[in-house]
Order: sequence, then C-alpha cells, then structure tokens
Amino acid sequence: MLRLESGGAVARLTIDRPAKRNAMSYEMWSALPGLVEQVRDDDEVRVLVVRGGEHFSAGADISEFSTLRNGAEGAARYSEAVHAGERAIATLGKPTIAAVTGFCIGGGCEIALACDLRLAADDARFGITPAKLGIVYNLTSTKQLVDVVGPAWAKQILFTGDILDAATALRIGLVNEVHPAGGLEDRVEALARTIASRAQVSVRGAKQIVNRVTDGRHDEDDAVRALYDDAVHSPEYAEGVTAFLEKRPPRF
Repeated sequence: MLRLESGGAVARLTIDRPAKRNAMSYEMWSALPGLVEQVRDDDEVRVLVVRGGEHFSAGADISEFSTLRNGAEGAARYSEAVHAGERAIATLGKPTIAAVTGFCIGGGCEIALACDLRLAADDARFGITPAKLGIVYNLTSTKQLVDVVGPAWAKQILFTGDILDAATALRIGLVNEVHPAGGLEDRVEALARTIASRAQVSVRGAKQIVNRVTDGRHDEDDAVRALYDDAVHSPEYAEGVTAFLEKRPPRF
C-alpha cells in the first residue's frame, strides 16, 4: 500500500491503494515513519518524491472511523498515528517533493503540505475537510497550512471544507507549479534531479534555516553559525569554488 523505491539520488514513496483512491489506512499512517527513516539513513538518497497514481490520496480511510477510530480513545490513537506520519515527512532533513494528481484531500493534503515543494497536475483537487467530520485539525498541520497559504486562506479552507481546483491552489500558493497531467512526472523528475545535483550542504542548510524562520526563530545563534562553518569547510565548497574558477559545472 506504501511503496518505497530508492537505489539512487532520488527516492520515491508511492501511495498505492487505487481501489480506495489512495485513502490512507491506520496501517499506512503507522508505516510512514519507518519508511521515512530508511530515506534518512540512506546516504545515497538526496531527494524524496511522494506521489500517488490516478489520485494522490483521498485522505484518511473513512471506513475505519467506525472501527479503529471509534470513540474518543480510538480517535486519539488514530490521530497520533496520522501526526507521527506527517511529522516524519515534515522533519526529514532532505528535500521532499509532492507530485499531486487527482484528489488530494484531508490526510492526503496533510502529507502534501508536509513536503517542501508541491507540484500538481492541472486536474488535481485539494481540500481539508475536518469541518465535515466534527474534527479539529491538528495544530502542527494547521501551522503547515498557514505557513503555505497565510491565515486568511487557511481559515477559508478549514471553515468551509471546500474543494479547490489546481488553478486556485497555484494562485494562493498551496502548490509551487501546475502542469498538464501528462507532463507532471517528467517535471517532478527534472526538479528532483536538479536539487540532487546541487551542493547538499547548501540545500540542507537552506531547509533548516527556512524552517527556523517559519518557526519564528530569527536569531543567528550558534546552531546557524555552525551551518555556515560546516559549509565553508566542506568538500562541496572546495569543489564549487574550483568549478567556478575553471568555468565548468560543479560535480557534487
């Protein structure tokens, strides 16, 4: 139901449950942290792409709401699994790209928002629907949404539970790019390869600093200065300078 393919600079995590429009089961949410850990521990992997098939994900499997998610205790346990899966993606130190096709609803949108970048097919549809279920959306995931679209649009999305088309998602900043469905995979692959070809000390340092900024931490403390220091003492810095002086592309 979740498939991780690696063996190169770009790993691909595929949500593969087409009969349910890639709805995420409790088992799938619970498997996410372990799969992301494999990506974290694989030094060859530089970028993770998260994708679906015809649909990215229609969200949490509603059929489990009357069983595994039944009652307050079951709901809390289920929410913990969702939160742990989302946090595993969001806190991965390596760049992540969501390739969004078809429905990207509820928990599916939560997964996409946990990624650093979101590229969408022009037929993609987005929505976060706790207001249709009597659920209060998790604070951490709400912050992810606010960071991406701002408070006013976050409120409209959460208050209404409405489904947004790809053009609206692009206009409000929910996605970075929109492409014809037939060209999305090629564009995601090209972007992932570009990021993987850059100096990883720069890419990962940038991710950490951007995340600090969105967390409201604007001070240049010892941890930030350590990022600068690690970069200038890295083999990648030496290669970048040498390549610039020799007028050739760097080999990172």
